[in-house]
Amino acid sequence: MSTTVRDYYEVLGVERGADAAEIKSAYRRSALKHHPDKNPGNSAAENEFRQAAEAYSVLSDPDKRARYDRFGPEGVSGGASGFDPTAFTDFADILGDFFGFGQTGGARGRRTAGEDLKTELSLTFVEAAFGAESNVPIRRYERCEPCGGRGGKDGAAPITCSTCRGQGRVQYRQGYFAIARPCPDCNGAGEKVKSPCAECRGDGRVVKDRKLTVQVPAGVDDGARLRMTGEGNQGRSGGPAGDLYIVLSVEPHEVFRRDGPNVILPWAVPFSAAALGGKIEVPTLHGAEQFELPAGTAAGRVFTLKGKGIPRLDGRGQGDQHVLITIRVPRKLSSAQRDAVKKLAEAFEDEGGAPTKDERGFFDRLREFLRE
Repeated sequence: MSTTVRDYYEVLGVERGADAAEIKSAYRRSALKHHPDKNPGNSAAENEFRQAAEAYSVLSDPDKRARYDRFGPEGVSGGASGFDPTAFTDFADILGDFFGFGQTGGARGRRTAGEDLKTELSLTFVEAAFGAESNVPIRRYERCEPCGGRGGKDGAAPITCSTCRGQGRVQYRQGYFAIARPCPDCNGAGEKVKSPCAECRGDGRVVKDRKLTVQVPAGVDDGARLRMTGEGNQGRSGGPAGDLYIVLSVEPHEVFRRDGPNVILPWAVPFSAAALGGKIEVPTLHGAEQFELPAGTAAGRVFTLKGKGIPRLDGRGQGDQHVLITIRVPRKLSSAQRDAVKKLAEAFEDEGGAPTKDERGFFDRLREFLRE
C-alpha cells in the first residue's frame, strides 16, 4: 500500500474552511456509502471507508485539525500510521441511524417513553370565544394490568439477555474494524421476557378506548393546539407516558367574523337610517348593544364597540367589536315606496358624481374587515 496520504479535506469532499457540521455530514455520507457491509469484498470501498474515518478523526478534533492545517499529516502523528482502526466504535453516533443502534444499550434500552398522540376537536364560534368543556375520544396504549406492565406472565420481570449480557449490543470484527450491532436475541433491549403475559404478549401495554374531558380555555382560535401532558401512549417497562395534542377546529359563525380577539360584524342599515341618523341596535357576543349612527353615514364606515370582542388568551381583558356599515337597498318596492323614491330622486338629482374621499375608502375598508 502506498504511503502517500490523501488530503483529508479532499477525502471528505469539503472545503478547508468547512465547519464542524459540514465535516460531520460529509463523513456520514462517505461512511454509509463505502461501509464494508454494503460493499462485501470490495477492497477499494473498504479503503475509502478507512480513509474517511481517518480524516474525520483528525478534522473533527479542533486541536488535531489545527496541527494538520499547519504541518500536514506529520502534525498528527504521521497521518495514516497514527490511526487506530479499532477506534471505529467511537463513531457509533455518526452511523447509529443506519445500523440501528446509536447510543442505546443495556437494560435501559427496554425502558422507553410512550409516543405522543394527536386528535382533533371541533368547536363552535362561541365555544372558542368563551371556552368550553368537551369530551374527546381517543385510542391509546395503557399499562397491562395482569402483568403490571412488565410483560411477563403473572408479572414476572424480564431476565438479562445471555447473548449480550445486558448490553443490548454485540460486536463483530470485519478485518480492521470492530462493529457494534443490536443484539439479535433481545433486539437491543438487553433483557428478554421468558414467559410472555397472555394479555399483552410481552409488550407490557394494551390498547384501550377512552374519553377524556378537556377544558378549552376562552379565546382559542382555529388551528390552536392544546397539550395534555401524560395522556398519550404509556411507555414500555415503566417508561413515562407521552402527551396528547388536541388540534382545534372552529366553525364559522353565520354573522360574526374574527380578527384575533376582535369581532367584525357587517351590518346593513336602510338608506333612511344612514341619511337621517339615529340609534341602531346590533348583536354582539355579549348581547344586544345600541350606538348612535350619525346622519349622513356612508357605506363602509366602521364603528367600534369597546370590550365587546373575545376574551384574550393571556387574560388581559377582551377585544373589541367593529361594526362595518353597509346600505340596504330593497329589491322590490310597493307602489307607494316607488313614488316616494321617485320624489326623493328628484330632490337629489344633482347629488351624483365622483365619489367623495369617504366613499372612495369604502372598498379598502371592505377588504380590510371582510377578508377571507
